[in-house]
Amino acid sequence: MIRVTTSTVVNAPVETVWKAIRDFNDLPGWHPAIASSKVEDGGTSDRIGCVRSMELAGNGGTIREKLLTLSDSHHTVTYEILAAPMPVEKYVATLRLIPVTDGNRSFAEWVAEFDVTPENEAAMRKLIGQGVFQTGFDSLKQRFGG
Repeated sequence: MIRVTTSTVVNAPVETVWKAIRDFNDLPGWHPAIASSKVEDGGTSDRIGCVRSMELAGNGGTIREKLLTLSDSHHTVTYEILAAPMPVEKYVATLRLIPVTDGNRSFAEWVAEFDVTPENEAAMRKLIGQGVFQTGFDSLKQRFGG
């Protein structure tokens, strides 16, 4: 199992950034790689166990993810990939926010652990760390002014 970690600082308070990322079904609202998302059973997107089905921008691939944890007090969300057009297995990721008291900013960290074959490891580290996590963080930073 490998681990990919990406982090940044967003120039907005934790509560403000959390409002943008808390909705498990609203990844298209802040991540440019996601074209659309829907909760499969029509339930609420903050119910542990709900499954979102997302269409990727560009190539139109589909990713299905299950919400494992959602904590308003700890500003964390954990999910697992059920199906994706990537050669990964047992993929579990956590996105968390921590207050940066110097300037009322937010430290954001996105961590994923997953299995991948050795020949795909370098590509998946880059795709997930840069293409998914950093792209999402860059979008949040742009949204909140840096």
